[in-house]
Amino acid sequence: MVKEIIQYPTPLSVKYATDVRIFDEELFSLIDDLKDTIKENNLDGLAAFQIGNYFNVIVVKDDNGELIEMINPRLIAHSDKVTTEEKTAYYPNHSAKIQRYNKISVVYQDRNGKDCSMQATGKMAIVIQRKIDYTFGATFIQKMSKEEKEKFEAQLEGGIDVGYDEYCPTTFKRDYVLKGINIALIVMLLPVIASFFVDNTQLLEKMWNYQLYGSFVVMGMTIGYFFYGQYEGKIYTSCTSCQIGNIIGTCVIALIKLTLIMIASYFFINPS
Repeated sequence: MVKEIIQYPTPLSVKYATDVRIFDEELFSLIDDLKDTIKENNLDGLAAFQIGNYFNVIVVKDDNGELIEMINPRLIAHSDKVTTEEKTAYYPNHSAKIQRYNKISVVYQDRNGKDCSMQATGKMAIVIQRKIDYTFGATFIQKMSKEEKEKFEAQLEGGIDVGYDEYCPTTFKRDYVLKGINIALIVMLLPVIASFFVDNTQLLEKMWNYQLYGSFVVMGMTIGYFFYGQYEGKIYTSCTSCQIGNIIGTCVIALIKLTLIMIASYFFINPS
């Protein structure tokens, strides 16, 4: 029988799967329901948790499209870390980049209680890992880094249907460079103010040299900000067009501020 798949924001009904001890008609019926639901929804796999059942049972498609029944599955070995873009029925229309293992070894039991083992690679290995996550009451969101989780939660909040690379964050790493530029400009402004209270020619000359060095630093940071901004725009493809104007505008404003400070420095600090 085709079952309704639990989807976000409905919480999963249980926290941890219960291992199967009795291999009876109730178990067989559950496995058949999982298979019917997989076929109806054209899925790569399904865990009993996803249809509200507490048993530790998953069903996954192998590379030939055959459905493999796994009861009480345990991941016992893994290797070859990879980053994949995944989708899951619990978060329909959303995807995220998750770090998994490309090669795994898993032990489980079949519907007759016979102990089995399997080595899986590639797509099937990824699906098995994702379904085993559900047996611990988890989804792939628990596998994400802090940055990835923030991006994914923003997708959920906005209800947008985009791939990970299409997500456009509200803050960027280049913002830290911009913060450094603004701090440097503030530091350069201080000697201009102090010059009104300094009459010593030698001290003014040192202050002028300080301003010159500072201007080179700010110019270098601004250039770095511009090119790193282009790099980030390529990472987040949907941001390239909307952010390029902002990047250029930010650089122009920073250089205007620097120019004004240096003009003031020339008239009020430069002793020559």
